[in-house]
Amino acid sequence: MARADVLRRLLILALVLVVVLGLIYASSTWFLKKRYPMLYRDIILLYSSEYELDPYLVFAVIWVESKFDSRATSRRGARGLMQIVPTTGSWAAEKLGIEEYDDDSLYDPDINVKIGCWYISYLKKLFSEDMNLVLAAYNGGSGNVRKWLNDSRYSRDGKTLDKIPFNETKNFVDRVWHAYERYKKLYSL
Repeated sequence: MARADVLRRLLILALVLVVVLGLIYASSTWFLKKRYPMLYRDIILLYSSEYELDPYLVFAVIWVESKFDSRATSRRGARGLMQIVPTTGSWAAEKLGIEEYDDDSLYDPDINVKIGCWYISYLKKLFSEDMNLVLAAYNGGSGNVRKWLNDSRYSRDGKTLDKIPFNETKNFVDRVWHAYERYKKLYSL
């Protein structure tokens, strides 16, 4: 009888452990989904598809840039979800044929994500689809990335960056890849 009692207690303990671990997993997933939401999902999926981008990457860029605050404005004047600067916004709006564009249009999630995705697609072509270079250019400027590629302190081969000299840009690239991995683990698209 003692052996049966021990087995019953072990079974109950195992069941409690499974329930507790399940609750911990569910709450951590719930917490992570709150921290890494999929706001503006339809817009992001539409434009990431239109511009042949990985939607997880677009979610990650938005998370890093604005935490999904469509009214966000940086101290440098970048606006909206994807933090587009007005000069890039005007240039892209002209290329895309967006009529009645003004700088405040960048606060419109549809326009902002369309321009942001178009711009990432443009950078992908410019930098031979090297997404590290694309992200560095998105944050630090394509002219700076070209300079860094031509400087042996930052690039050994002129094609990839061994070091990003702007800390803000290096941190941006690292944070986007971290958020990208989170989005891929949390959601299936």
